[in-house]
Formats: sequence, structure tokens, C-alpha cells
Amino acid sequence: MPTYQELAIMFRAIEAWGEDSQMKMLLEEMSELQKEICKSWRGADNVDHIAEEIADVEIMLEQLKLMTGSVDKVKTIREQKLRRLEQRLDEYEKKGN
Repeated sequence: MPTYQELAIMFRAIEAWGEDSQMKMLLEEMSELQKEICKSWRGADNVDHIAEEIADVEIMLEQLKLMTGSVDKVKTIREQKLRRLEQRLDEYEKKGN
């Protein structure tokens, strides 16, 4: 959960550049993260670059949740999906994998 100060900055960004621009920026940041992951697969030592891109994507995702009014919905769905993942892991581990 972002702090009050972080939320204020994100709302300022949305106001300054507009929702459409921020949504496009999210796609750009996700692409940059994808690129860094691909570089890592090819043997690059780029953990710092990956961390930077993860931070960028997280910031933009927080803005998207604000723009769509889905903060609470995302939290609820995330919790449900994590419980489902835990169940799948339990089943997987019971099978001896």
C-alpha cells in the first residue's frame, strides 16, 4: 500500500500527463522489464536493471489502480489468487514433486 506522500505524487502524475498517457507509460515500462528479463536469460548480470524496471512497473500499476478505481478489488482478487496458489502448491508437494 502506497504512503500518503506516494499517492499524492501518483495523483499529480495522472493529473499532469493524463490517464491515457500514464496507461501508455505502463505498457512501455512493462516492455522494459521484459527486455531486462530476456537479457538475464541470455546471461547478463543485470539484477540492478531488473529491480529498477520492477519499481517502474509497480509505480505505474499503482497509478492504474487509482485511475480505474480498482484498489480494493485488486487487493481482494490478489488475496484470492494467492490462496489458490497456496492450494496448488500444497497439492503439488503432496504428490512428492
